[in-house]
Amino acid sequence: MTEVTAQAPARRTPSRRGRWWAEIGWKYPVAAIIIFYAAFPLVYVLSASLSSSGTLSSTSSLFSDISFSNYAALSDTSYWTWVVNTLIVGGASALGAVFMGACAAYAFSRFRFKGRRGGLTTLLIVQMFPQTVAFVSVFLLLTALGNVVPALGINSKIALICVYLGGALGANTFLMYGFFNTIPNDIDESAKVDGATHAQIFWKLIMPLVTPILAVVGLLAFISAFGDFILAKIVLVSQDEWTLAVGMYQWVSNQLSANWGLFAAGAVIASLPVLAIFLSLQKYIVGGLTAGSVKG
Repeated sequence: MTEVTAQAPARRTPSRRGRWWAEIGWKYPVAAIIIFYAAFPLVYVLSASLSSSGTLSSTSSLFSDISFSNYAALSDTSYWTWVVNTLIVGGASALGAVFMGACAAYAFSRFRFKGRRGGLTTLLIVQMFPQTVAFVSVFLLLTALGNVVPALGINSKIALICVYLGGALGANTFLMYGFFNTIPNDIDESAKVDGATHAQIFWKLIMPLVTPILAVVGLLAFISAFGDFILAKIVLVSQDEWTLAVGMYQWVSNQLSANWGLFAAGAVIASLPVLAIFLSLQKYIVGGLTAGSVKG
């Protein structure tokens, strides 16, 4: 008798293309949808800035009418004055936020003093209140302060910078505080053994190691001040002191005479400084600089 062996049915193995689609391939259409969703408003604004009609209704077909008249018309307005004002306010706010936040975070991270825990708790509680609660108090405070020190009153860029610095100090301190805690205390102790002062440790050792968080805080502070409208509208009154957000709003505030083409052209140019700063700080944002910093 011949022995008959039953063969089990062969398993169907997925093809190479099926495995690739299940593991990697599906990510490409998802990424395409996300990129389209994020890029379409930018492309639409760029198309509107190149349209000579000055409205958004005629820009349904992108780049159907290409003209640089809107960009040329910016020179007939106070746009470039607003650009300078915005760069001054944003740059000073970013530098001040980095310096004040770093000093506060270093003190809370490295020193043990009476009221340290209470100070951190107070900063946390203050950040719980929305910024809109302080609008009226900021206006009244600057109005009264301007009677004594005109440079810190209403319609002053210095006053607006101070308001930005005070509003962001708590959040920046907490953001830097966590990063400062990741720096080993061995660095401070070894520097003290070598005779370094607290100022030398802070400026020459700690600050270079926390460059990534300084870049993040500076970038966030600059973007926040650059695009703020409400506080700038409250503090700055005269047209020569306006920032871009306040000045460009006047072009579209009236629905009957809104010039969206001019607004779009100004928005495209206004995005360039933020883009340049982001690209220049990208290498600091991505990685940390603490590797190999502890003496072995």
